[in-house]
Amino acid sequence: MSHKQKTNAFEVLPTHLFIVSLAIFFVTLLLVLTRPRNLGIGYSASLGAILSLLLGITTLHDLVIVWGIVWNATFTFIAVIIASLIFDEAGFFEYSAIKVAKLAKGRGVLLFIFIILLGSGISAVFANDGTALILTPIVYSLLIRVGMDEKHVIPFIMATGFIADSASLPLVVSNLVNIVTASYFSISFLDYARVMVIPDLVSVGASVILLLTYYRRSIPARYDLENVGDPKGVVRDPLLFRLALPTIAVLIVAYSLGGLYNVPVALVAVPTVAVIFLVARINRKIDTNSVLRGAPWQIVIFSLGMYVIVFGMGREGLTHYLLMILNSIVSFGNPASTLLGGYLFAMIAATMNNMPSVMIGNLALSKMTNPVTLIYANVIGNDIGPKFTPIGSLATLLWLFMLERRGVKISPWYYMKVGFLLALPVLSLTLLSLWFVLN
Repeated sequence: MSHKQKTNAFEVLPTHLFIVSLAIFFVTLLLVLTRPRNLGIGYSASLGAILSLLLGITTLHDLVIVWGIVWNATFTFIAVIIASLIFDEAGFFEYSAIKVAKLAKGRGVLLFIFIILLGSGISAVFANDGTALILTPIVYSLLIRVGMDEKHVIPFIMATGFIADSASLPLVVSNLVNIVTASYFSISFLDYARVMVIPDLVSVGASVILLLTYYRRSIPARYDLENVGDPKGVVRDPLLFRLALPTIAVLIVAYSLGGLYNVPVALVAVPTVAVIFLVARINRKIDTNSVLRGAPWQIVIFSLGMYVIVFGMGREGLTHYLLMILNSIVSFGNPASTLLGGYLFAMIAATMNNMPSVMIGNLALSKMTNPVTLIYANVIGNDIGPKFTPIGSLATLLWLFMLERRGVKISPWYYMKVGFLLALPVLSLTLLSLWFVLN
């Protein structure tokens, strides 16, 4: 899709339609947050999208445009999550967590740092949702097994949730936000990584320091190393376990080579994961049907529905208003405009969730001249900004859901207090490192 086609798709239409589109969006978001009668978040977004279509805010032609924008992100996300679930069932991530616990040799602070670094690695390769879905229950179970009470568990759990988003910058596949943006602006896997690896290292480093500083008094000095367990005992499928690291290496090389020839990452991820799934099916050591049932399909449906709703909001005028603000921000010059742009995108993500936020940002940026810095600031703002509120990202909602099932309650106020104190400096340093890299 050409830049001209994207631009011409949006005109500021009558105000009453803009107000109606906003109302649909906020009602949909309310349903997502409250989940009446346990209504799935995907169904809530689908209802909003259908209403938007019935009222003429979006059209059938718009659906074709939206699918052209998001198909690559959607299929890549599904493939990455299914791969992570297969390797989790094989025991790869639990094995890694136990090895990390043994490596820390009973020292609480070292375990805290190692779990953050393990989470950052999982987020980089298997996306932030993978970290929330897989690492959270493993870390919780490990901590209970070594004798930690809830007071001592909370720092580790908060760190796992925080790093899931703040470390999801380095690769296109590290976050659905990244995939959507890279696809929309035709940024190759290598070009994206060249810009974002250093900001990601800054984000991870700042996250480790700030989390450790904030929770230093709540981290136990020692833990019971004898109850950590034998890592070999958690491996349920030795073949798939051995295939995990080679698969990661093959995917990264294939992503890089594919980027040189403009091959969408989905066309690399889907066939590779299909082979892994077939191996798991034939090997019969894990329940592949359970893997498919356990995939977060509601997140996929939610994303597609919200894209449709937000596309309509953008055409009714929201893109126009955001563009005006962004043009004002650019007039400040760098690095101020990089910081202000990142803060703006972060606050939008924290307020309305980063999936609709990144779409709105991309629609506005596509109308600007040479918006390269702000494109990446949009990604950073939508990756880290969600830490300001519990509704900021789907990974956070998934993380909270996993904790509630285990009886761990994180209040919204506590989450936001920690979020603002830690995420704001991490966001600022990461945006400054982006400005440094691009200059």
